Amino acid sequence: MASITRYEIRDGGTLWRVQYRTPVGKVTQRRGFQTKREAEDFAATLRVSTMRGEYVEHSAGQVTIGRLGPGWLARRGHLKPSSRRVEEIAWRVHVEPRWGAVKLADVKHSAVTSWLADMGRDVTDADGEVIKCGSGPVSVRRAFDVLAKILDDAVRDRRLLTNPARGCKLPRKVRREHRYLTDEQVWELSRQSGGDRGTVVLALAYCGLRWGELAGLHVADIDLTQRRIQLRRNAVNVGGVIVLGTPKTHERRSVPFPRFLVEPLAAARQDKVRDDIVFPADGGGYAKSPGVSTWFSGAVSRCIASAEADPTAPTFPRITPHDLRHTAASLAVSAGANVKAVQKMLGHASAAMTLDVYADLFDKDADAVADAHDERLASMVFPANAAKMQPREPAAGLRSAAARL
Repeated sequence: MASITRYEIRDGGTLWRVQYRTPVGKVTQRRGFQTKREAEDFAATLRVSTMRGEYVEHSAGQVTIGRLGPGWLARRGHLKPSSRRVEEIAWRVHVEPRWGAVKLADVKHSAVTSWLADMGRDVTDADGEVIKCGSGPVSVRRAFDVLAKILDDAVRDRRLLTNPARGCKLPRKVRREHRYLTDEQVWELSRQSGGDRGTVVLALAYCGLRWGELAGLHVADIDLTQRRIQLRRNAVNVGGVIVLGTPKTHERRSVPFPRFLVEPLAAARQDKVRDDIVFPADGGGYAKSPGVSTWFSGAVSRCIASAEADPTAPTFPRITPHDLRHTAASLAVSAGANVKAVQKMLGHASAAMTLDVYADLFDKDADAVADAHDERLASMVFPANAAKMQPREPAAGLRSAAARL
């Protein structure tokens, strides 16, 4: 039960204090109430929150977000190194500068909303020149995710009653349009790359591997007899350092490859032992994904120049190695693969994810359904009088189908 008492302050005035016992038995007090009614209201609220199990110690909300952030990051060890690095960058670049000195109890929903808007806004000088470009939707969402999860932990630790960041409207992700190569373009890029690098292009474009999965391949991972690639590891570039881990979804998978890849892959494995890297970096070790001014960008530039010189050739897009993974999905769908087969090849967590990422590739299926209806009902002859709209006697197969219905 809380006790309410009056006390004097230095200027001769009086204020009211509430002394109470916390749910863990600690005796504490709140001072500074202007009237007894305010103190009584606080005491009543305190009693109700204690009964409901919603009590939050006032002092717990006085800790700053800057003190909680490093500890939260340290507890993210379950994530892959690349994901942890993304969160660390978001914390260092966006969250800590704005919220590091702010107390938990002072975080307001409206302030978080304004912060999100400011991150995505360009900053201009007096002459209207852009001096700082706003962050894109992905960066904004990542920064928000870090702040919101730190506050979620504060709620679970009884430092806050609710998370003031939840419920904020986030910028919509703008999905970059996929760039797909045709079979002819894939083989031209392979030819321009040459040697084992040409084989790298073919493996990415027809097996749908991520770069880190391909870079992590050892000789023992490629079964030329069964035509299977066993994906057991992922060599990811994290801040300039290659970190070896499991595939992205933590699950190993087996990916089949076409017969025309048997000979190129056999050549890439030649003179190597079981534990050797199939496609090592020039200086040895696991290879980093090729960026600008590398063999890959040079091969793409030559393909673009060749396509521009031939008026009959389709435009060759400026692609990255990851676009060859998109190409693999496109070529698989063109070959008749269903969504489950594409999902398994790419290593997506679910078929829904595959449909979400590559919805444009499955648009053709809707056209195929309409065409199938035409073929199925081709034997049903409709009368010239459109007002009746009654089909004549259907074929035997359709009569039996109708009877079953």
